[in-house]
Amino acid sequence: MSKVNTAPIKWAQRSDSLYITIALPDVKEASVDLADETLKFKGKSESKEYEVDIAFFKPVDSKGSTYNVLPRSVVMHVMKKDKEEEEFWPRLLKDKALEKNQVKIDWDRYVDEDEEEEGFDTSALDGGMDMGSMMGGGGGMPGGMPGGMDMASMMQGMGGMPGMGGAGGGMPGGMDMDALMKQMGQMGGGGGADMGGDIGEVDSDDDSDDDDLPELEDS
Repeated sequence: MSKVNTAPIKWAQRSDSLYITIALPDVKEASVDLADETLKFKGKSESKEYEVDIAFFKPVDSKGSTYNVLPRSVVMHVMKKDKEEEEFWPRLLKDKALEKNQVKIDWDRYVDEDEEEEGFDTSALDGGMDMGSMMGGGGGMPGGMPGGMDMASMMQGMGGMPGMGGAGGGMPGGMDMDALMKQMGQMGGGGGADMGGDIGEVDSDDDSDDDDLPELEDS
C-alpha cells in the first residue's frame, strides 16, 4: 500500500472569507469535500498520493464556496458562516498543534485586520466548481469534472467520461475546434454520429409516407 502524504496548506483571510491553497502541482484525480466544519481533499501529484483532513476554527458556509484545480495548486475561496461577526480568526484550524505542522500563512494575500480595504482577487477561481452544486452528489467532486480544471486537464478528464458526449452546452467557448473533433471521435459514436443516424431515419420515413399518399387517395 502506497504512503499517503499530508498536503501543504497556505491560507489568508478577510472578515467574510478564507482563501485556502493546497500547494501541489499538476494534481490528478482530485477530490474535494468541503463541509461547514471540515475540509477533506485527496489527489495525486508527481506520482505521490496526498490528502487533507482538517476541522476549521469556526464553521464556514460550504454552499457559498468555490474551488478550482490549477496547474500548480488547488485554490479555494471559502465563505465564513457568521458574516455578521466581521472578525479575523486567530488561526485556520481548530487544532492548534496541527496548524503549526500543516498550515502556513499565504503572505501574498495576507492583510492585517485593521488594513482590510477589499476582498480577495478571485480571478483564479473563474470557471471553478461551486461547492453548493456538489451537495447533492454525495462526497467530493472529482477534479476531472469541467469547471474545476485547466483546459489540458479538462480534456484528459473528459476522455474518461463518455457520458458527456462532448455536447450539452458544457464545453467552454475557448476550446480549439480540432481538439473538440478529436475528442468527439474518441467518444465512440456519441453526440453527432447518433444525431446523423436519427436524421437519416426520419428522412427515409418521410419519403415512404409520401409514396403511400397516392395509394390512399386512389382508394
